[in-house]
Amino acid sequence: MSAGTTPLSLRLDPKTRSRLQQAAKAEDRSLSYIAQKAIIAFLNATESKRQAIASAIAEADKGEFISDEAITEWVNSWGSDNELPMPKPDVFLNKK
Repeated sequence: MSAGTTPLSLRLDPKTRSRLQQAAKAEDRSLSYIAQKAIIAFLNATESKRQAIASAIAEADKGEFISDEAITEWVNSWGSDNELPMPKPDVFLNKK
């Protein structure tokens, strides 16, 4: 066991354990190393997702949006000789 770590016991279904064993063998690492890396990757991805959602909500709460028409016109211009710049907000919700 590495310094600064604590043991954790968990139950895995046979298919997941087999996949974990295969990954450990392919990486020439221990089961616990691969499991730890997978848990860290999951936690990082979950945290990033939560932050992205919070950021999107904060942005939406400003009440400034880009219309479907403006987005469609912009996307349709991609790859053309007259490619448009990214549109600016053109829909503003009145906040009370």
